[in-house]
Amino acid sequence: MATIAEAPARPIPSLAVRWYVLIVMCVVYAISIADRYVVSTVLDPIRKDLHLTDSGVALLTGAPLALFYVSFGIPISWLADRSNRRNILAASLVAWSAMSALCGLSRTSWQFMLARIGVGVGEAGGTPPANSIIGDYFPAGRRPMAMAIFALGAPIGAWMGADLAGWVANLYGWRAAFFVLGVPGVAIGLLVWITIREPERGRLDESAETATPSFWATVKFMLSQKASFHVMTGGALSAFWGWGLMYFTPTFIQRTWSLSVGDAGAVVGPIHLIGGSLASLITAWCCAHRAFTDPRRVVYLLAGVTAVCTVPSFLAYWTHSLPVATVMFWLFIPAIYFYIGPAMGLVQNLAPAKMRAMFIAVSLVSANVLNLIVAPWIVGWLSDRFGGAHGGDAASLRLALLILAPTGFWAAFHYWRAARTIVEDQKRAIGYV
Repeated sequence: MATIAEAPARPIPSLAVRWYVLIVMCVVYAISIADRYVVSTVLDPIRKDLHLTDSGVALLTGAPLALFYVSFGIPISWLADRSNRRNILAASLVAWSAMSALCGLSRTSWQFMLARIGVGVGEAGGTPPANSIIGDYFPAGRRPMAMAIFALGAPIGAWMGADLAGWVANLYGWRAAFFVLGVPGVAIGLLVWITIREPERGRLDESAETATPSFWATVKFMLSQKASFHVMTGGALSAFWGWGLMYFTPTFIQRTWSLSVGDAGAVVGPIHLIGGSLASLITAWCCAHRAFTDPRRVVYLLAGVTAVCTVPSFLAYWTHSLPVATVMFWLFIPAIYFYIGPAMGLVQNLAPAKMRAMFIAVSLVSANVLNLIVAPWIVGWLSDRFGGAHGGDAASLRLALLILAPTGFWAAFHYWRAARTIVEDQKRAIGYV
């Protein structure tokens, strides 16, 4: 790792500028989530139109994006730790938004797969640079709060991908949903490039690196941070649990209660928007409290909320009553947003300034492999197997989702375990707690 030296006093941007940057980054995150979640909303129409099984449509829609996100995420984040993050973010946003729109033009499985690959490559340059930029606009004690506000993009994006996309798909077909969500991203990319300034790295940290670390120095330091391993693992497993369940939830609702794409989207869309936004705001309020400047309290909070909300995540797929399932969705879906901001903030504080994009990239790669490749394929494969010769149906999909639901307890364990070393590891990374 590079030598750590006391950083000189540096001017910091005004409160208005910091919050403007944070809001724009939140919008960027919302677009990325919407471009991903729209697939879940129209999953069954895609499956029928392209003549696929449950496991086949899961692999087609999730794996191409995730594999290329993984392949390009690390090198693009390495570049973002060494060059202009604003430019990388703007170009990536334009690229993935255009490719998302192209998904709507796909007429074959191969065409859809190539478009999703383009989305994955573009999104690899999205969240890591955005996180790193926010880290240089907010000091360490406010980063979990800032990242909780940033994480509001997730419920807003999921609502756009569920309710808005479902409404459009009902009126104009599933392809139109990709157009509506993909095209605006190009304009937001230009806004980022024109209005956001690239901040000086590490200007708000107690200690600053005197040299840019090599790739292997970053990996070595990351492996030495035990708390970062547990926080990253907890976040990845939270995505595996919550977002893995969400991948097939609209299809589950459509099959179980014979609802249309739009009606199924209307069941979960308001929960994402209202429940998810409230969860993110409550998280921001908690993390802004002086008591939560102690990172141990943050991980204990994440562990407790995740463990408690795992119970309704199981009951939601166990019940045969739509009203009961809806109540359970209201109890557990907000929890898949509660962890995002604090987990990202903790990862930032466990990494020196010139390693942050890489740390965030590794965290996101792990999460995306689990929630876009592993979880959908497992659920789809189990549904096909339980369905037997006639293929997946409502009953087989229910059993598959019930097997995935308890993994929330696994995520909670890793948050709890991070508390043992997180204070010492944060001091090593940024010089103070």
